[in-house]
Amino acid sequence: MSITWRTVALALLGLAPVALWPQGSTVRWWVLVVVLLVALDLALAVSPRVLRLSRSASTQVRLGEETTSTLWVTNTGARGVRGLLRDAWPPSAGARDAVHRLEVPPHERVQVTTHLAPTRRGDRRADRVTLRVNGPLGLASRQRSVEVPGSFRALHAFPARKHLPSRLAVLRQLDGRAAVRTRGQGTEFDSLRDYVDGDDVRSIDWRATARRQHLVVRTWQPEQHRRVVIVLDTSRTSAGRIGDAPRLDAAMDAALLLTALAGHARDRVQVIAGDRVVHARISGTDRARLLHDTISTLAPVEARLVEADWSALATEVVRLGTHRALVVLLTALESSAVEEGLLPVLPPLVAHHRVVVASVADPALEAMRTARTSTGQVYDAAAAERASSLRRRTASALEQLGVDVIDAAHDVLPVRLADHYLMLKRQGLL
Repeated sequence: MSITWRTVALALLGLAPVALWPQGSTVRWWVLVVVLLVALDLALAVSPRVLRLSRSASTQVRLGEETTSTLWVTNTGARGVRGLLRDAWPPSAGARDAVHRLEVPPHERVQVTTHLAPTRRGDRRADRVTLRVNGPLGLASRQRSVEVPGSFRALHAFPARKHLPSRLAVLRQLDGRAAVRTRGQGTEFDSLRDYVDGDDVRSIDWRATARRQHLVVRTWQPEQHRRVVIVLDTSRTSAGRIGDAPRLDAAMDAALLLTALAGHARDRVQVIAGDRVVHARISGTDRARLLHDTISTLAPVEARLVEADWSALATEVVRLGTHRALVVLLTALESSAVEEGLLPVLPPLVAHHRVVVASVADPALEAMRTARTSTGQVYDAAAAERASSLRRRTASALEQLGVDVIDAAHDVLPVRLADHYLMLKRQGLL
């Protein structure tokens, strides 16, 4: 039950008779009249139970875009229903106009639409739907809350998608589908051609030379259809915020761009997201589905405030296959976490795979280092300088093990990682 503004207005009207007959009985009689009218209005109001609810909603939407959730309200009674309907969603679902005026004739159905603009990625589930049916006098309402299941998945916005066309053009040059074809000392046979001064004598094909009666050399191109394993760290270090988003979201953006690029190169891409346990696994060679599956699977993955178990993650990489692969570890260059957890497991990985560690740098550190106009800012600059020094020391320790280290800001890291991948393919180092 709930009362409306009309009940309040009716109670205030009682001030007039009280002013004319200032007695306690006047107040009591007026209160009794108001209570009786409210009770009568409630008794005559239609029960909310005559309304049947069903929902249809989009299943996925990208951050920054809008979707809708539609409720179908069916009146199974013989009287019309007027009132309000509130379609409740969690705040991160970004529901707009969630309260709707309701007017349903008898034995008819109407639809109400709630617009949703999510502000965080992940699964968002609808809360209860509250129905408030007004009485014929408009003094009181009968209210009921019911559960109408509904959910949608907010996908990563993938802002690095804008860099994909330019990198695909470079990729087409590498695999020979563009007008310009580049050949290098790769590992996959390309063609035979006549020997010219300056060619490596180790590339001479002696059988072809014997057939043609002049020197013939083999040409090579970077090998296609290689394995790319992307490991996304979801431990406590990925929970730190870079701007308005967690570090994990920036690392995920880099992982998605590399996944899209490697998928178009027909490489076998495998993505792992985890900390102490693996929370998501994606694998495939179908480039038409690979990126979509990766975005959808990674959408509900969140950072957890636990330390990463790099032994378990390295075991998972080995379990995926023993053939040589490009292993990309997207984690923070935090000295304590890397030196205690990651460094001990790297030597076996580096011995069998090409390993790249990619980290999202915090631009706030650079801002703190350069701002020194006050005493407090000088202390901040000293702390930022120490943090930067520790990152450089950690990167140096990784490079000494034979690991490629990429440390860049959140908007630069996806491009740097994609360019590094293309460089490895160009030089046949995968």
